[in-house]
Amino acid sequence: MAVLCGIALVSTVLTDPGAALRLAPALALPAVVVWALFGRPAVIVSDAGVEVRNVLRTVRLPWPSIERIDTKYALTLYTAYGSYAAWAAPAPSRVQAMGSGPQDLSHLPESSYAAGGVRPGDLLSSASGQAAAHIRRRWEDLRDAGYLDAPRLERDTPEVRWHLRPATAVLLLAVSAVLSSRYL
Repeated sequence: MAVLCGIALVSTVLTDPGAALRLAPALALPAVVVWALFGRPAVIVSDAGVEVRNVLRTVRLPWPSIERIDTKYALTLYTAYGSYAAWAAPAPSRVQAMGSGPQDLSHLPESSYAAGGVRPGDLLSSASGQAAAHIRRRWEDLRDAGYLDAPRLERDTPEVRWHLRPATAVLLLAVSAVLSSRYL
């Protein structure tokens, strides 16, 4: 999206520099929105726990707080603090789930089968399944080693960071696009 927006901006600069000035915010807006919605969100697994970076906030969840991992609609971590869904790890579509094969079910962690079967969201060919399998393996290793037998939480709430810069950038570009189309 950024490449397409850049090509459109360069093309406009070459044909009409004045129009390029007016259109620059409107051409930058889709690239920033796509990055904020699809490029920035992530699930980061570390020795300290799992970081769920969504569009507007990042939540750091320590290993002892994680109680259950689900993939019904998206990767969702049920913790002592509440439940947290990951924007970056949605469950597969019906078509993707139907196209899965035996290789998508091999080598899954034992806790994938907790509810008596494997959900489509647990398939290794899906974003939610890959993230859940990685988290479950680490969580099971810690559990089997005894680190999660008597969990103690250092905080009453998880560490949360709000993402004001991307939200502000989208808002400013949108306002600039509207104003530049009316007044320039």
